[in-house]
Amino acid sequence: MTAIEAVNLVKTYGSLHAVDGISLTVNTGEVFGMLGPNGAGKSTTTEMIEGLRTPDQGTVKVLGIDVVKNPEAVKQKVGIQLQTTALYQKLTVRELIRLFASFFDHSLPVSEVIDLVNLQEKADTRSKDLSGGQRQRLAVALALINDPEIVFLDEPTTGLDPQARRSLWDVITHLQQRGKTVFLTTHYMEEAERLCDRLVIVDHGKIIAEGAPHELIRHNFQQNALEFATNPAISDEQLAALPFVDSLTNEDGITTLYSSGISRTTNALMALAEERNTELKGFAIRTATLEDVFLKLTGRRIRD
Repeated sequence: MTAIEAVNLVKTYGSLHAVDGISLTVNTGEVFGMLGPNGAGKSTTTEMIEGLRTPDQGTVKVLGIDVVKNPEAVKQKVGIQLQTTALYQKLTVRELIRLFASFFDHSLPVSEVIDLVNLQEKADTRSKDLSGGQRQRLAVALALINDPEIVFLDEPTTGLDPQARRSLWDVITHLQQRGKTVFLTTHYMEEAERLCDRLVIVDHGKIIAEGAPHELIRHNFQQNALEFATNPAISDEQLAALPFVDSLTNEDGITTLYSSGISRTTNALMALAEERNTELKGFAIRTATLEDVFLKLTGRRIRD
C-alpha cells in the first residue's frame, strides 16, 4: 500500500529552484529517507508533502488524500517534527504533550507517549531545563500524540551528541515496529544507512539516486576504500598508478583510494610511502558507504 505519492514537485523562489521536479513514492510501514546536504531542498519537499507549503507545480497524495485540496484531513493523520520546535519554556513535558493532544480529534494517553520516547524521569521537568537530546525526544513525542499513521522527522538528530542520537534511532526503530511509516530527512549518512529501508539522495532540488542503502552502495562500488590524510609527498598520479586502484578522491584533507584488490593496493601504498620517506597519517581501510556514493555522484562530501 502506498503511504505517500508525490509527482513532479516544483518550488521556486525568484531564480532559485529549491525543488526542481521531485517525484517519489513511500510504502506503508517503511522508514523512507531523504538524504542530502543543507540547502538541497529536503525540508521544502517535506513541507510540501506535509501540506505546510504549497507547491508551484506537481501533486501530492498522503494516505490517498490530496494534500493541496484537503490539508486539514492530512494533518489529523500525520505527525510532524520540524527542524526547530518552539516550546513553551515554563510548561513541563507532561503539560506540553497534554496541550498538543487537545489539538487533535484522537490522541494517545499522555503517559504512553512519554514512555515511547523514554522521558519518564523528565515528565514533570520544564522544557527549558531539558538537554538537547531530551528536547528532541520531546519534539518527537509531540509528533506522536495523535497516534499518526505517518511520522515526519526533519533532521531529528542534528546537533545531538552520539549517545543522544542513538537514543533517537531506537525510538525510530520502535515506531516502525509498531507499524508506523516514517519519513526521515537527514544529512547524516550513517543514520540513513542504518535506519532506512529505502531512500533518495537529493542535491540542488533534484533526486540524483534512489534505492535501498545497500543497493545504492553495491551499484556504485564493488571496491573497498583506503583513507589517509592527504600527503603532498605522494602525487595523485603515483597513487592512481598503484595496483587495483580504480579511482581516488581528495576532499577536506582526506585522500581516499577505491581498490578492487585491497591487499595488493595496501602493500604497494606502504612501499610507496617508504620510498618517498613519508608517513601515512590516519590510515584506515573500510567498506564503501553512502558517503562514498554521495561523493561519487556529486563530487563532494556531504557536510553538516
